[in-house]
Amino acid sequence: MTAGGESREPFILAGLWVAALAVSGVGPLERMTWFMEVAPVLIALPLLIWTRAGFPLTQLLYRLIFLHGLILMLGGHYTYAQTPLGFWIQDALDLTRNPYDRIGHFAQGFIPAILAREILLRKTTLAPGKMVFFLVVCVCLAFSAFYELIEWWAAVILGEDAQAFLGTQGDVWDSQWDMFFALAGAVTAQILLARVHDRQLRKV
Repeated sequence: MTAGGESREPFILAGLWVAALAVSGVGPLERMTWFMEVAPVLIALPLLIWTRAGFPLTQLLYRLIFLHGLILMLGGHYTYAQTPLGFWIQDALDLTRNPYDRIGHFAQGFIPAILAREILLRKTTLAPGKMVFFLVVCVCLAFSAFYELIEWWAAVILGEDAQAFLGTQGDVWDSQWDMFFALAGAVTAQILLARVHDRQLRKV
């Protein structure tokens, strides 16, 4: 992609986000669940636009954030426990539950890992290596744990109305599994994408 194309891409992705958000908001299974699931998108979009001039992110990170938003929107439209993609995976792998929630929490570690890594490498004196790897994992685990607190608060405030948002599907260890998948996502992202990310960071 040309330099001009790269400079326009974040705005193209933002436009596609808005379109996808509008589509996901048409007839969701549960309106309150939809709003809670897409709330991170509603927060992230203006922040990304606001910081674009002063702190542009790498092309890799913009694309990952875009993908994460689509995952949230799809889960918000159907609820995580009822997402058709999850049922397809469940049938294909002969699983006992719809795994879309697990996919969402894996992404909750995978994408924020690259965001945390980018901020640490650009705003501190740290260099790529074991310490950055460790700190990124810690940040992602902290974020995942905080999200579990949000789910708890939602359950306390909304009661039964929060069940679709929680997506536990009867698993008493759901919170622990969620944090484990976020951990796995954070580790996987750094193993697979660190070199690509480093090359793009040198261009920013």
